[in-house]
Amino acid sequence: MNTFTLHLFAADRTETIENVASFTGEDKSGSFGLLARHERFMTALSFGLARLRRADGRLEYLGFPGGLLYFIGNELRISTRRYLRDTDVARIAHTLSRELLEEEQALTETRRKLHRLEAEMLRRVAQLGRE
Repeated sequence: MNTFTLHLFAADRTETIENVASFTGEDKSGSFGLLARHERFMTALSFGLARLRRADGRLEYLGFPGGLLYFIGNELRISTRRYLRDTDVARIAHTLSRELLEEEQALTETRRKLHRLEAEMLRRVAQLGRE
């Protein structure tokens, strides 16, 4: 069976998984699959689960808050802020919805606060210019 290597890069860790037979993920256009010797491919992963099948038939699941996927030279590279990895789909789905969704909501709130702060700073700079 033809296989490829998966490299996972996150802010807090990196990991290499050998002997991957297939990868199924999702981007804005929908679900897609990759097999060994796929041509060069790049996409932005959506928030959610991906599945990989090992050469021995075992399934593993990866949870992402989104990320960048790049397949080249029979190696799959995924860069993301954070990821989860598990063999139990129910467990990882629960963890994904609980942990990563909470994290995404907190980041959204932080971005909103930063935009308000920026708007206030610009308003004050404009006031200083008029004085």
